[in-house]
Amino acid sequence: MTSDEQYMQRALDLAQLGIGKVSPNPLVGCVIVHNNIVIGEGWHKIYGGPHAEVNAVNSMKDKNLLSESTVYVNLEPCSHYGRTPPCADMLLQHRIKKIVIATEDSNPLVGGNGIKKLHDVGVDVVIGILQKEGRELNKRFFTFVEKKRPYIILKWAETADGFIARENHDSKWISNEYSRQLVHCWRSEEDAVLVGSGTAEHDDPSLDVRDWSGRNPIRIVSDRNLRLTPNLKLFDHSQPTLRYNLLCDEDDINLNLLKLPKENYWKELMNDLFKRRIQSVIIEGGAQTINEFIRLNLWDEARIFRSTQLFNRGIAAPVLQGVVIKEEKIMDDKLSIITNFT
Repeated sequence: MTSDEQYMQRALDLAQLGIGKVSPNPLVGCVIVHNNIVIGEGWHKIYGGPHAEVNAVNSMKDKNLLSESTVYVNLEPCSHYGRTPPCADMLLQHRIKKIVIATEDSNPLVGGNGIKKLHDVGVDVVIGILQKEGRELNKRFFTFVEKKRPYIILKWAETADGFIARENHDSKWISNEYSRQLVHCWRSEEDAVLVGSGTAEHDDPSLDVRDWSGRNPIRIVSDRNLRLTPNLKLFDHSQPTLRYNLLCDEDDINLNLLKLPKENYWKELMNDLFKRRIQSVIIEGGAQTINEFIRLNLWDEARIFRSTQLFNRGIAAPVLQGVVIKEEKIMDDKLSIITNFT
């Protein structure tokens, strides 16, 4: 690994610290190097707060060294006014001489303008160092911007003989307690979590973050005919909840009923999430809902726990085609991470 790659990897590691806190902004880390010594670093910590470049500059003891330093940042510095001023302008004010960038920002508000602004005044701009890793880190952001929908994660647990639930629809405790804790970690990292009406009825899930530290996701339930009873945990008004259906719109505290057309229902639902700036969603069940997303090829990643339990009969687990990018043991469970190769 070259020194440029080492410093960029540090920027990527710092950026990762913002997961679950900065959406719909991207994850960004920044490292400032002078004579092969890191003299400043930072990351985007919270949505609406200072960006990574600002935090890195503010961490420096001697800001006069910026004009002789190289700035490493995993995403092109912004060039527009949002909740904060443009980072490209701030760097120019400090007369930086060189900047190394992993990925260009595909957001139309930036889209190369930050790079151009820096390059036009003579800054040495290097692009593409650990580009693949930079794209992977911000897969949610890039999917949201480029495909105009949230990044979609399918998640389920299945038995060793391939069932996602018993015949009575009971699907609790297929995976072990450590796997279930990991799911709570995942919820804290994504904007929203979605279930179908069957899972809501049979499992009565809270869909919150209890066994981990972090924010609760927005809860989403697909209840096309509004058949679910009001005493479910999803409807306790404890956290923002979207109840999509075919019948009516209605707003209440932390519970919005949202009417969708029957045609292209799931795509229209994702369009609405895009308009609400929801950048990522975990689909947690049940089998019918997950199978619909697979049938529509409307998914980006699948996270599948396979336990050692046997049900012998029950509701079959979904089946999909993709590329297995990671497998690991969670005690006696096997976790497979699969990406959609289309």
